[in-house]
Amino acid sequence: MAQNIYDDPQFLAGYSQFPRSRDGLEATSEWPALRALLPEITGKHVVDLGCGFGQLSRWLGEQGAATVLGIDLSEKMLARAMAETRIPVVTYRRANLDELVLEPLSADLVVSSMALHYVEDFGRIAEMLFATLAPGGHLVFSVEHPIYAARAEPEWVTAADGRQAFAIADYLIEGRRVTNWIVDGIVKFHRTIGTMLNLLTRAGFVYAAVDEWKPSDEQFAAHPEWRATELTRPMFLLMSLTKPA
Repeated sequence: MAQNIYDDPQFLAGYSQFPRSRDGLEATSEWPALRALLPEITGKHVVDLGCGFGQLSRWLGEQGAATVLGIDLSEKMLARAMAETRIPVVTYRRANLDELVLEPLSADLVVSSMALHYVEDFGRIAEMLFATLAPGGHLVFSVEHPIYAARAEPEWVTAADGRQAFAIADYLIEGRRVTNWIVDGIVKFHRTIGTMLNLLTRAGFVYAAVDEWKPSDEQFAAHPEWRATELTRPMFLLMSLTKPA
């Protein structure tokens, strides 16, 4: 059974204080990059994997989606999502992504924001999502960048020239990783970019775009301190793929 850390009261309390939790998509640093990868939403049947508090699901509904199904393992996050949703086309379902099976050919677009690095069997979910999408459908997702996921301790070290460098460890050792973030013992699954792309294309997807996120000029202007870190290592990885028509 997947770890349901988002229902842990201490974790949820800490996570709820982040700007992305309090203020929605516009306070989510990688949101402009993810939005740029999305196709036209109007009239599409959409699945939002790891929907959390439902911000992305509601945005998709506001953009004219025919239906939006938000899926998450956390009962507490889904309860807030349902309480804050007033758009009839948006519904929610509790499910474990490691076991999830969706109706074949039932979606035109599958999106996922920062959830698939919690999935143990990436090949299984890639094949299931390919079957779920109608021909010509799109898969767009973001995950923790594998370089960031392989960070060493300490993650910042001083290089010979005096600059701060980002330290990684065991990048090519894939599988279960336990990290401490808000609370101790967070379970994620590390895999390389190559592994993800190979599993997705093996399932039948056609690669469209990859974005190893960095802040925009506007974001650097608002957060000048980011230049010391966000140009040294990527924190997010975004991918867009299609199912052949």
